[in-house]
Amino acid sequence: MLINKYFEQFSAPAKSYWNLFVGKFCLSGFDPITYYIVTHWEARYNVYRHPLLSFFMYPPYLLNKELLDLIGMNMVQFIVAAMLLFCSFYSFIFIHRIFRDIMKLKRFDSALLSFMLYSFAFVMLSAIAPDHFIMSMMMLLLTLYISGMMMQEGKKMKIWQTVLLFVFTAGISLNNGLKTFMSALFVNKKSFFRPKFLILGVFAPAILMWGFCRYEYHAFVWEGEKARHEMRAKAKAKKKALEEKKKAMAANTPKDSTKASAIADNSNKKKAPKKEAKQGQPIMKGEFMRWTDISTSRWDSAVENLFGESIQLHQDYLLKDEFRSRPMIVRYNWILNYIVEGIIVALFVIGIWCGRKSRFLWMCMSYFALDMILHIGLGFGINEVYIMSAHWIYVIPIAIGYLLKECKRQWLRLVFSLLTVYLYIYNVLLITKYLVL
Repeated sequence: MLINKYFEQFSAPAKSYWNLFVGKFCLSGFDPITYYIVTHWEARYNVYRHPLLSFFMYPPYLLNKELLDLIGMNMVQFIVAAMLLFCSFYSFIFIHRIFRDIMKLKRFDSALLSFMLYSFAFVMLSAIAPDHFIMSMMMLLLTLYISGMMMQEGKKMKIWQTVLLFVFTAGISLNNGLKTFMSALFVNKKSFFRPKFLILGVFAPAILMWGFCRYEYHAFVWEGEKARHEMRAKAKAKKKALEEKKKAMAANTPKDSTKASAIADNSNKKKAPKKEAKQGQPIMKGEFMRWTDISTSRWDSAVENLFGESIQLHQDYLLKDEFRSRPMIVRYNWILNYIVEGIIVALFVIGIWCGRKSRFLWMCMSYFALDMILHIGLGFGINEVYIMSAHWIYVIPIAIGYLLKECKRQWLRLVFSLLTVYLYIYNVLLITKYLVL
């Protein structure tokens, strides 16, 4: 459905692919930068947040380039869809193996909880959106699976394993690399703090990754960014010159005409709708801290966005981009949505209590805690926190799995089944409405 929505626009060769993809694509707040890079390769992801992602996209770019030269059609949507399908499939495989091999749940419970994860709205969307989130989820679930199996078998995570996982998790999204280190801490326990492991397995890869970020910025990004800034400055200067010219012309026109023009301008200003702030007040200015937010209501964001939109789409402003036309906080029209949200959060909390003695669960919760500190605590991306759901939302079915492990009652499985079916129907209908109707 997503390919069909944009096929005619995106399959034709274009002069400016950036303006085409970024200007036309809208699926909530997901960015179509992957479409651009696979079509016209350059390091256009934020290199400090996604250090290696542009390079991971180089082989798909070469394939698309050959196809574009061969058939004269941009096949980027199909190539990216194949990558997303691969990551979605293996994310499902890894979460299912976590339930079966690590948590030792029954086959039905494992399948039910795996399908429950994919019934969540922004897991569905991450699986089709040309962004990095489903790739992150696959690598994080793989890291959890490997770490859980090591715990179960009493093995230690070796330095090379830690470095390899760090390269892929941090290479896709830098903060996810911290989760690899937390997994190593939970698996290795005291031996994590041995000087050799800390130096070679933690500090060295972290310093090298940051050094590569700096090199990548200066080697691949700086010149293009400088040129774009110069173009914006010229456009701004041209606009200012036109405004000054208009003022000069207005000063030379008769008074009655000037008065009428001023009245018209004031009338237009009164009619113009007041724009809502797209981001709250940052803690301080800077490369990273400017993305923080200390003024947005944490309660509203948690209810409507974190545990709301992430799991159930809102009916109003359906899949609109918060930086374009969607308010930061949107309310549900139905009380049923809040009831379902309350049930899922309650089951999540009960599941945490049931699994409180599991080291594996606390490792998973450390992933969740890191994202909550970043998004809810510091306010990074709090204005559209649901976009980042794939980085943490798998902890909900994992925690609920411990509840199913403790409670053998069949009615509880019926409740989970009904919730999962409801979420699939509700979210798929709304996504279809947006993409097709």
